[in-house]
Amino acid sequence: MDQPDDEVLIEKSKEGDMAAFKTLVVRHEGQVAGVIRSLLGTTPEAEDVGQEVFIRFYDALNKFRGESKVSTYLVRIAINLSLNELKKRKRTASRYASMEAADGIKGIEETLDLKEHLQYAFDKLDPDFRAVATLRLIEGYSTEETAGILEIPLGTALSRLARAQQKLRLSLTKKLRP
Repeated sequence: MDQPDDEVLIEKSKEGDMAAFKTLVVRHEGQVAGVIRSLLGTTPEAEDVGQEVFIRFYDALNKFRGESKVSTYLVRIAINLSLNELKKRKRTASRYASMEAADGIKGIEETLDLKEHLQYAFDKLDPDFRAVATLRLIEGYSTEETAGILEIPLGTALSRLARAQQKLRLSLTKKLRP
């Protein structure tokens, strides 16, 4: 049996059909979770953000005009909420950084294997760079699609991607050299 397309499900959801909305959630939750995990890792906060994406989507159903695909709209919400969470983490981390330095804790990079180091390097990227790198390198969006999702000029997306790749390359080069 053919599944209804997203547009039909949106209209039914707007009319209060929760089964239609659940179908939308099930259809898109994997992609949304992948974007969030790429930005936040597998954490309780990432799960919270994932739930919040669909809550916000439901609340905004009547505003959804269908000018973009549902998946693009959801990814944009996921990116925005994830970036907000990253900013919150950064504020919290800066509070503890001085305490760690005072305690003489060694850099975490020294104890990580290559995969963990890559994830660590990715996590250390500025949120704007990480968002572009996640969409382009991990999720496979084109640079044009990435720029559209993030609502930034194509040149900005290209620049951020280049800077992200440069920072990741530098971090990995340092790790691989004895």
